[in-house]
Amino acid sequence: MSSLKFGTSGLRGLVTDLVGWPSYAYASAFFRSVSTDDGPRMVVIGRDLRDSSLGIAATVACAAAASGFEAIDCGALPTPALALEAMRRGAYAVMVTGSHIPEDRNGLKFYRPDGEITKDDEIAILAALGDVTVVGEMPTSEPATSEPDAIERYHRRYSDAFSPEILRGLRIAVYQQSSVARDLLTDLLARFGASVTPIGRSDKFVPIDTEAHRLEDIAFIREVMASGDYDALVTTDGDADRPLVADGAGRIVRGDVLGLITARYLSIAAVVVPVTAGSALEQSGGFGRVARTKVGSPFVIAGMEQAKAAGAGTVAGFEANGGFLLGSDITIDGRILPALPTRDAMLPILATLAAARAAGAKLADLITSLDAGEMASDRLPNTPSEQSSAFLARLGVEIFRAEFLQPIGSSRTVDQQDGIRIGLDGGRSIHFRASGNAPELRCYAQAKTARDAQDLVQWGLTAAAAAMAEQVERS
Repeated sequence: MSSLKFGTSGLRGLVTDLVGWPSYAYASAFFRSVSTDDGPRMVVIGRDLRDSSLGIAATVACAAAASGFEAIDCGALPTPALALEAMRRGAYAVMVTGSHIPEDRNGLKFYRPDGEITKDDEIAILAALGDVTVVGEMPTSEPATSEPDAIERYHRRYSDAFSPEILRGLRIAVYQQSSVARDLLTDLLARFGASVTPIGRSDKFVPIDTEAHRLEDIAFIREVMASGDYDALVTTDGDADRPLVADGAGRIVRGDVLGLITARYLSIAAVVVPVTAGSALEQSGGFGRVARTKVGSPFVIAGMEQAKAAGAGTVAGFEANGGFLLGSDITIDGRILPALPTRDAMLPILATLAAARAAGAKLADLITSLDAGEMASDRLPNTPSEQSSAFLARLGVEIFRAEFLQPIGSSRTVDQQDGIRIGLDGGRSIHFRASGNAPELRCYAQAKTARDAQDLVQWGLTAAAAAMAEQVERS
């Protein structure tokens, strides 16, 4: 059985299931699904730095040519840079990346000229997949036209929008690893006046996950920051649509906190976030409107469109992984930062560091002032979807929910957009949801302290496992 599946952002799976014919077929299905659009028959193609990405990108270009699309090769560049180039040209886009997952996996992200595809677009691609004819050998084509300047235009997006002094005096370590933005990030921070030290460059792919941090990454960051030489450390995931920022003590800042700081720095009026983001947005964000959605950038983008249609003013979205989506043009000291409604790592890194400098505070002190609480998460692997679904359905019933929660309190609020998120007393919450692309039940918790949040997650997983086992026995 193929491992290829659409998740919260694009198609992903094992490299062995994607290279060759499968990537050709999925790319061809995408081109078939949009072939009736009125836009130009042009696609820009980008990739991350995985060993498999170059070959898959060439396959996508062949599929484009066979489908009657002009293919433009933008090379290795951040996903948001490719999206920006697609918007500039009014073209489609395909990014070859597995984001933060290990190198034995990879994926494809698809874009329309106005931004990321929707869940309806995913359905259309899967429907068109059955119409792609299997051939003995894939068609070949001339190499795609090269476009080396797309990454430079992405650089200018920020260098033109912010003052060159916004990071003056800050000492920043850039953990370069194998991020496709490693040189760009180093150059931009220096452009804005920071003293920048690149560290940890790697020729081997490093799967940086900005939510579920690997122990070796945590240890490395703490060791680097223990020297006292830096005010902050920054990096991104593989395709640079998710940021990672650590303070002067080596503590990694939560992605939703980066989003909160960024939205406040940009004076955003309305924010849209998934239900996994912390409650500090409503408690201390100071926004005119906060809307919550299911997990996944397509849902956040749909929420931003709804907010704009409702006349909410300037709109942005962000996710618990730190990726920031700018839904409106923003004016900064007379300079325009155009909308870019796709996940981006560069903006939250720049805005967070600039906000700390503007406040004359250490990053850690700025975060403490937000009183955003602490969050934790974990999962029950090897949990069949039917068991997760049955448990979540029972938890949605008030009588069972009250009995289930008795050891930790009672529900104050309930959100069932994506699983079930339950607000408890004392600023606490617990959230259960089934994974969209793996047989597992996930649990998220928020509390005043990291220990309390972790304890709440462990209680939740233990209690959920017991409830599901009891249900299986009864059936």
